[in-house]
Amino acid sequence: MEYDGLSRPIFKDGVFSNPWKTWKMAGTTDLIRWKFFYSDRTNLPSDNKILDQNLPVHQISDEEIKKFCEDDASKKFKVIWIGHSTSLINFNNIIILMDPIFSERASPIKIAGPKRFRPVPITIDRIPRVDAVVISHNHYDHLDYDSIIALYKKFGENKKDPINWFVGRGTGQWFENSGIKNNVHEFTWWESKKFKDLEFIFTPAQHWSSRGLTDRNKALWGGWIIQSNSSKIYFAGDTGYCDTFKEIGKKYGPIDYSFIPIGAYEPRWMMAPQHVDPEEAVKIHMDVRSNKTFAIHWGTFALASEYYMEPKQKLSELMEKFAEDKNNFITLEHGVINEF
Repeated sequence: MEYDGLSRPIFKDGVFSNPWKTWKMAGTTDLIRWKFFYSDRTNLPSDNKILDQNLPVHQISDEEIKKFCEDDASKKFKVIWIGHSTSLINFNNIIILMDPIFSERASPIKIAGPKRFRPVPITIDRIPRVDAVVISHNHYDHLDYDSIIALYKKFGENKKDPINWFVGRGTGQWFENSGIKNNVHEFTWWESKKFKDLEFIFTPAQHWSSRGLTDRNKALWGGWIIQSNSSKIYFAGDTGYCDTFKEIGKKYGPIDYSFIPIGAYEPRWMMAPQHVDPEEAVKIHMDVRSNKTFAIHWGTFALASEYYMEPKQKLSELMEKFAEDKNNFITLEHGVINEF
């Protein structure tokens, strides 16, 4: 392949690796140091009234979700933040779900692992339509078995116009093992596919993958550009900060709407390679030349050690620091239907 200046994943002996010097995989010693010797500042309130005040959840009515899915969105963009990295969008009259997790825990088992501290604003059985699902990578807080199976049973099994799944290279095997064998599209970075009136492009991210003890980095991670003839959206997935965002901005910017993570970043000595902090999130916003960005990957599961409201607090301060309009990188309330 002729060199085009774009980052490519390293693939050797069935395992993917990041190509940037900014990458470092956390080891067992790092995990022990974090779990036993690092101060946890999450400070989640035990009083739900405080959580309801700080992170309100709007429970979506049947009428609201029907209108969301059926209203003409050819000249507007509609988005609902379900929570964490899960958003439901109506883009060019195509209904897309990003990294759907509707379960109580982000875990391979139901009795342990990170527990949702904000409820879902709607359940899958009450969503009338989903055309496509994009998956950034296979970690349990982004690829949730129960949610995928529920979506497949409602929108994929024996349907005339079935749901389509867009995933990184290697994740298709997980879908096949889960009984989903059709309409699963695998990509490596920069590969694309047309679907209905949109083009889906898999973009690089600095992260890793694993579902168990023996499959680390056997499936590729990344983000997504989804573009129509007139608009572009960007979903960054999970990522540390690296040079690739300038590549994305150069190749596809400006971006109309972006979804960029802002949470699960402490301690930095462990999390920095895999999770951006709010300052790096603002840098990604600027690198990809995003006109409007929505904060994700925060306010739903306690996955790291920062104070649970700190990502939102820091985001506003940092937009000022970089002389950016605070209205161009915002947090959304769970379940609220937004139109732009």
